[in-house]
Amino acid sequence: MLHAVSEGGQAGPAAAARFRNRGGDISRVEGFSDCAFGFAVTLLVVSLEVPATFDGLVSVLRGIPSFAVSFAVLAWIWFHHYRFFRRYGLEDVPTVLLTLLLVFVMLCYVYPLKFLYQVSLGPAASTITAPQLRALFVIYGVGLAAVFSVLLAMHLHAYRCRERLELNELERAETRISIGELTGVVGVSLLSCTVAMLPVRDAYALAGLTYFLNGAVYTASGRRRRLVRRRSASG
Repeated sequence: MLHAVSEGGQAGPAAAARFRNRGGDISRVEGFSDCAFGFAVTLLVVSLEVPATFDGLVSVLRGIPSFAVSFAVLAWIWFHHYRFFRRYGLEDVPTVLLTLLLVFVMLCYVYPLKFLYQVSLGPAASTITAPQLRALFVIYGVGLAAVFSVLLAMHLHAYRCRERLELNELERAETRISIGELTGVVGVSLLSCTVAMLPVRDAYALAGLTYFLNGAVYTASGRRRRLVRRRSASG
C-alpha cells in the first residue's frame, strides 16, 4: 500500500485538496544532496577566518549582502529539491542519477553565483569591466538554467511515474504546474543570457533586471495552484 500523507497533515475533505507526501525518513541520496548543499553554503561564506583588524572586519561586513542573496538563491534551489523528495519519495535509478547531476552542476555554479553578487553588492564592484560583466551574466544564466533543467527533469520523471506513485488528479495537476514553473525559470535564465549578449549599452544591467520575470512565473503558478485546490476541495 502506498504511504501518502497530505502536506498539512490534515484528514478529511481538506486533505483531498493538498498534495500527499510520499517521502518519509531522509534517504541516503537525499542526505548526500543535503551535505552537498551544506558544502556549497560553506563555499559562499563571507570569510573563513576571523578578521585580525578593524578594516578587515569592515571588509567582511561589506560582503554580508552578497552572501545573503547568494544564500537565498541556494535555499531556493534546495527547497525545490526538498519538496520533490517529500512529495514523490522516489529513490529509483533515474532519481539518483539526476540528483548526482544536480549536485555536480550546483557545485560548479557556486563560484559564479558568489562572484556575481560580490560584484553587484559587495566590494568587488570596481574590479570588472563591462564586457566581463556581460560574460559573467551569461555564465550565471547558463548555470542557473542548468540547475533548474535538472530539477525540471526530476519532475518530468515523477510525472511519468504517476501511475506507480498513484497520483490523484490534484497531484497530477500540481505536478504539471511545477513543470511549467521550472520551465519558466529556465526560460527566464536563458533570456537573461540572450539580453546580456545584445549589442546595446548596459546590456548586463538589463540582463539582471530580466530575473524579476521569475516573480511573474511564480505568481502565475501560485494562482493556478490555488485554483486547482479550490476545485478539488469543492468537487
